[in-house]
Amino acid sequence: MKIRTILTLGAIALVLAAVSYWIGQLSYSWLPVQAAAESILIDELFSFLVTLGSFIFLGVTGTIMYSVIFQRAAKYDYSDGPHIEGNVTLEVVWTAIPIFLVFWIAAYSYNVYEKMAIQGPMELVHLHTPLEMESAYADPLEPVTEPVEEIQVYAKQWSWVFRYPENGVTSTELHLPVNRRVRVALNSEDVLHGFYIPAFRLKQDIIPKHPIDFEFTPIRVGKYSLTDSQYSGTYFATMAADVVVESPQDYKNWLAKAANTKLSPAKNQAQTEYIQKLEAPVKPGWPSVIPAAPPIVNYHKS
Repeated sequence: MKIRTILTLGAIALVLAAVSYWIGQLSYSWLPVQAAAESILIDELFSFLVTLGSFIFLGVTGTIMYSVIFQRAAKYDYSDGPHIEGNVTLEVVWTAIPIFLVFWIAAYSYNVYEKMAIQGPMELVHLHTPLEMESAYADPLEPVTEPVEEIQVYAKQWSWVFRYPENGVTSTELHLPVNRRVRVALNSEDVLHGFYIPAFRLKQDIIPKHPIDFEFTPIRVGKYSLTDSQYSGTYFATMAADVVVESPQDYKNWLAKAANTKLSPAKNQAQTEYIQKLEAPVKPGWPSVIPAAPPIVNYHKS
């Protein structure tokens, strides 16, 4: 009887494991496309957590449903259940397994966190002096042999400006070559901002007076969104920019074209909304920060 029970429980566990693994693999489709090498690290961790969580959820709910359906008391049976003493072995097992899982999740998560090497605001404020350039290098999955592109990123209320020093190009759209290691120097001109590209799974806080070097590798051609992940004031929702990942040749062509384009003011949504607010017949009654002047750049969306 015990062997039959063990075999039955083992078969159920295998079925639950297979279903949980399928759900974990399905979780990849819940996220944006993997547009950077670093996104693979995050998605694998997310899939692992979904798989583990699904196994626990299905196991617990399945046990509860089985008990409710097959082990409930008969109608009009109000007697007490059988007296059961504590089982030391069972208590040790159901204590040891969660502890093991917690340490497993913590070790896996910390390993990914270390590879991503994201710098937190408290680390920057308390451990480093102002104007010191700190590195937050997302770990490349393969050895990097090609030169690293260097781009300066400036965040301000409320716009992004990207500068390509070698070509003297400034833009409100971030252009990147595919399959090339990229280094961006993140700078904030006023308050705390967040450099966040969901398709890259990258989010780095930008602290005023604390420039940060950040590296990553785009791996998929396309257009993606960069947003400010920190609440930086009234019009922070307008602080978005397009990230264009293109072939190395298209990237070089864009740089050449932008370098030969005269500087001009870029369209700025925050400035537009602020002017509309001033011209509105009904005043809200509270002051707001005046947006910075529209950036003067070589390239911007028309």
